[in-house]
Amino acid sequence: MTSPIDTKGSASDLRLEDAEPPSDLQAHSGVTKIEAAHKVYGKWSKWILFGSMAVGAFVYSLERTTTYQYLAWAASDLNDHSRIATIEIARAVITSCGKPPIAKLADVSSRGTAYAVMLVFYVVGYIIVAASKNISTLGAGMIISTIGFTGISLLGDIVIADNTTLKWRGVASGLLATPYIINAFVGSVVAASILERASWRWGYGMFTIIAPAVMAPMVGILLWSERKAKLFLASKGVVEHHSTKPTHIRLWHTFEKFDFLGLLLLAGSISLILLPLTLASAAKGGWHNASMIAMVTIGAILFPVFIFYEMRFAKYPVMANRFLRNRGVILIALIGFFDFISFYITSTYLYSFVVVVKTWPLVYMNLFSQIQTLGLCIFGLVAGILQRFTHRSKMPLILGIAIRLIGCGLMIHSRGANASDAEIVISQILQGSGGGITVVAMMTTAQASVPHVDVATVIAFVSLLTEIGGAIGNGISGAVWTKMMPEKMAQHLPFLDATQRAELFASIANAAANPRGDPIREGVINAYGDVMKILCIIATVFAVPPLIIAFFVPNWYLGDQQNAIDNVNLSGERVHNPDVKDSVAESRDGSDLKP
Repeated sequence: MTSPIDTKGSASDLRLEDAEPPSDLQAHSGVTKIEAAHKVYGKWSKWILFGSMAVGAFVYSLERTTTYQYLAWAASDLNDHSRIATIEIARAVITSCGKPPIAKLADVSSRGTAYAVMLVFYVVGYIIVAASKNISTLGAGMIISTIGFTGISLLGDIVIADNTTLKWRGVASGLLATPYIINAFVGSVVAASILERASWRWGYGMFTIIAPAVMAPMVGILLWSERKAKLFLASKGVVEHHSTKPTHIRLWHTFEKFDFLGLLLLAGSISLILLPLTLASAAKGGWHNASMIAMVTIGAILFPVFIFYEMRFAKYPVMANRFLRNRGVILIALIGFFDFISFYITSTYLYSFVVVVKTWPLVYMNLFSQIQTLGLCIFGLVAGILQRFTHRSKMPLILGIAIRLIGCGLMIHSRGANASDAEIVISQILQGSGGGITVVAMMTTAQASVPHVDVATVIAFVSLLTEIGGAIGNGISGAVWTKMMPEKMAQHLPFLDATQRAELFASIANAAANPRGDPIREGVINAYGDVMKILCIIATVFAVPPLIIAFFVPNWYLGDQQNAIDNVNLSGERVHNPDVKDSVAESRDGSDLKP
């Protein structure tokens, strides 16, 4: 692929849209500006960018390692602990369906503009959460903030892909995650202090002040570099075209470009299928309630409608046909899909499980909840270093998935109150380390499988299917929990009436209020252990398909290219790739590359 910025000035009025390929494979101005920015970066510009990203990553990781621990207490404080899975499903739907339009925003406008917009969503959402008086307001604030931090996370991956070659991609991703290593400990102490000395409200609210303060410099640097890139393009005769079409036509084109209708159909389908899994137990008549049946039926109908619309009518489909035909992309997406189903089946109620089953101090419980994150970060960096020197990502991918499967299977035995602390901790270490290797290898492989113009979209596409898997995992977890936990409590606590058992079910604070040895506490522990065993078995079953799929993914050469298809570096100039059969004639879809 010849970059649209490689003009020699022969066309004095070349517009960015004239340089774009046909159909939905578009070199949007955001991509073009990024390639141009590499030609205008000063000696320290990129280092300043990475430095500001590192500071932002530290705060982002601190937020992730603390606010995760507040949700169970917030829901309990609002007397609706069982609705955690419902909130998490809604967040998962937003996370998955929100990434494609955010990627489009970054492509159509610029990376810096997209960052600024996402920061606004993040702050407004947490203001609502901190001020919430009921579970509905809490959920609404969570959804709005989810849009923000989903965008911030996605844009971080996109900026790394824009500014690193394949051989360094995994290392850069691993380094950006290293603040989690520190904050896995610091965050647990901070969260415990907040819960003991202040409240969960302040735990959320403090980031509405901290996040904008530390992320503003990064947004400023991106906007500055993009402006410099526009001036460079103008000097080469490439000018950004501003449409003179009527406003309603431009709005319609924007509507098409972001595929809002397709995303609405997809989000509606996922939500209507998964939400009843957690709502049915509380609905009058349960699954015999007409509303539950209607939601599932409509959701099931909407999904084939979504597929048909994407294939026949969507001008810029979120699930582009070229992605579905791309082995590297679709197999990686399937791995992420099944892996997230497995992960969220056990993780949704894991923190609540430990609070009730173990008698650890609060800070130890918070540290336990960060073990997987710690493993993800340390071994993600290890995977990046391994890829840097082997120039391949397939074997790390297989290794990571295998380790993750072992850790998941070990949880079946280590889930109970009488299991040793070491055993339950080791199961989480294995899952975290395997997951860290897997994630880095997955994203490197997916990004290597498409040209630069598609990198942002393919990150969003893989994340879309992965997060849908997470939503399904949350749905399964919520359905099993809300269905089986009342039954198990009735079985193990027959001496309590239904109201007393409902109070224990609604709040982990109530469930953990009695000391070990008390008949009520022991009954609750047995109920929690029985339900967690079922969840662990289901999760292990879903952890098997990724290992099988991994053997069939492409094994791209990771060198000085931005991706393995174009064979150009970060500024759009040709580089060597030993996997290319013909160094002169190269195709956009990688047909001349060895699988």
